[in-house]
Amino acid sequence: MLDSASISLAILAVGVLAAALTSGNGASEPVSQAIAALQNGNTTERRQAAEVLARLGEQRAIPPLARALRDADQLVRETAEQALWSIWHHSGKTEVDARLQDGMIEMQRGAFERAVAIFTEVIGLAPDFAEGYNKRATTYYLMQEYEQSIRDCEKTIALNPIHFGALSGNGLNYLGLREPRKALEYFERALEANPNMPQIQAYIEAIRKFLRDQSL
Repeated sequence: MLDSASISLAILAVGVLAAALTSGNGASEPVSQAIAALQNGNTTERRQAAEVLARLGEQRAIPPLARALRDADQLVRETAEQALWSIWHHSGKTEVDARLQDGMIEMQRGAFERAVAIFTEVIGLAPDFAEGYNKRATTYYLMQEYEQSIRDCEKTIALNPIHFGALSGNGLNYLGLREPRKALEYFERALEANPNMPQIQAYIEAIRKFLRDQSL
């Protein structure tokens, strides 16, 4: 259930979106207005803008959303992260997006082989869609097939260099392979892309301490 603050934010975001859509300045104007508000607005406007960009799902919103991960306001940062995931989950093809959701359902059910098959189908339909590889990487990780997961994480990162999910996922893969130095490398890259991951920060600190202790 949504709390009252979330409902209020959603109403404000819809209002901003509606105003942009009725501005009469062309189809691209809502995105441009939201990006401008995210970059230059006050706290409330930046929160609304991140929500609008999540709804619109435009790829060109990714760079400003990535910068918003360092916003002074925590809710802006959290909404920007959610917006990035929302955009990353949309390939622009209805069939591909539907199959991605099917695969995610199978993965959550624990039907890993079925999920891998579906994500492989997604990759075949949209070979440049990074999230197909990322979701298959996640499934392989859950199967403890770390090397296969690493290959898919690397493909995800090649297509989307700021994909902090794949970067941190590779860190987990290398932990699974008992390679802490490589794990540390990827965790640090993940935190550079998105500094709002306390669990990844905890991994970094733990690995650094382990490596220091090993050198004594």
